[in-house]
Amino acid sequence: MTDTAPFERRAVLSLASLYAFRMLGLFMVLPVFMLYGQDYEGSTPLLLGLALGIYGFSQAALQIPFGMLSDRIGRKPVIAFGLVLFAVGSVVAATADSVAGLIIGRFLQGSGAIASAIMALVTDLTADENRTKAMAVIGMSIGMSFSLALVLGPLVTGVAGLSGIFWLTALLAIIGLLILMRVVPTPRVMPKTHRDAGTVPAILKETLKNPELRRLNFGIFVLHLVLMASFIALPSLLENQLNIDREQHWRVYLPLLVLAFVAMVPFIIIAESKRKMKPVFVGAICLLGFTELALAYGQHSSTFAFVALFLFFMAFNLLEACLPSLVSKVAPAGSKGTASGIYSSCQFFGAFCGGLLGGWLLEGGELSRVFIACAMLIAVWALVASVMHTPKHVTSVLLSLSPEQIISLGEGLRALPGVYELVFIEEDEAAYLKVDKQLFDMANVRALGL
Repeated sequence: MTDTAPFERRAVLSLASLYAFRMLGLFMVLPVFMLYGQDYEGSTPLLLGLALGIYGFSQAALQIPFGMLSDRIGRKPVIAFGLVLFAVGSVVAATADSVAGLIIGRFLQGSGAIASAIMALVTDLTADENRTKAMAVIGMSIGMSFSLALVLGPLVTGVAGLSGIFWLTALLAIIGLLILMRVVPTPRVMPKTHRDAGTVPAILKETLKNPELRRLNFGIFVLHLVLMASFIALPSLLENQLNIDREQHWRVYLPLLVLAFVAMVPFIIIAESKRKMKPVFVGAICLLGFTELALAYGQHSSTFAFVALFLFFMAFNLLEACLPSLVSKVAPAGSKGTASGIYSSCQFFGAFCGGLLGGWLLEGGELSRVFIACAMLIAVWALVASVMHTPKHVTSVLLSLSPEQIISLGEGLRALPGVYELVFIEEDEAAYLKVDKQLFDMANVRALGL
């Protein structure tokens, strides 16, 4: 963001904080839910797994509909409604004394499916040239909220129990509403929805058929399934196998997460600047599978388990960073918003399936069953990813054009260096380009008369 754009900085930072508060509330239960949930009436590993993952089901079901609704009635009303649902679900879960109450509360929390509406509002409030930076800021806020949640979860439950986390998430939702109403700017007029801003029903089927996007959607599904299933077993491994008090689990997560983040950064640089995205991506998948096997068979050695956890967080964070970048590169011009909506739905549905699968496997009482099943799913993912095409290192560019400019400048735009793909959408009054940023220069566009 340039110094001449304080409006955009305020928009991006406020929306990033809103997103982070909400994700913090969802992630904080991960390291503690299976330990403290055993005290609730009617709890079994399967039902606790369902309660942990059920938010992903409602998120997956409502993500695209909420995004489309925001196109019709506005972003902020939809986001506000989603935050209210999230707060109500948090209160229901906080006051529950049975696992059934937890399931209902978590389902309501997930019903506040506002991710797509927030991303669309970012698009509404930022200029095309600043949008990649804006999305990166939000991506970093999500990563930071995940790391902070794994540390705060054990600390909060140690003081106030599992209900304390849900009361805190309700408070975070209220803070999010205040940020939305008082800090997040409101677009001066209802913006025209461009195809890279939200899900477009007309191209939904076409996007679902794209084989490269299907591989990435399968990948994010498996990644979050594995994350959720692993955290069905990890808290018990730390407490019962490694004899670490549950209130002290944050002391394990904090240094491992910091080290994993530092170790991940060089690989991100290699993937992007050295154009080695595919080998880095496939290598991270294989590393993730190795950590699951290590946790399955080396759980009685604290040193071995800690090294495996460090590698798990490193591989997870690396994949979490690579996958959205790959979606952006692979999605056809003008389909990025639709591709992102499908991607988000697959991500949340994976979390639901992971909670269910992990809880079901833990019914037999053996932690290793969960880790082995995760390793098997990751092996399938590695095979799927190994046949993906090497992605072009391209980025999306949106140009607002009048119908007359579309007719007169089309051939000139197509002939510019670095332009791989160009789609004109007359009703959007826009041109969607996929370009190699090392070859593409906006000065050449301006030279055409834009």
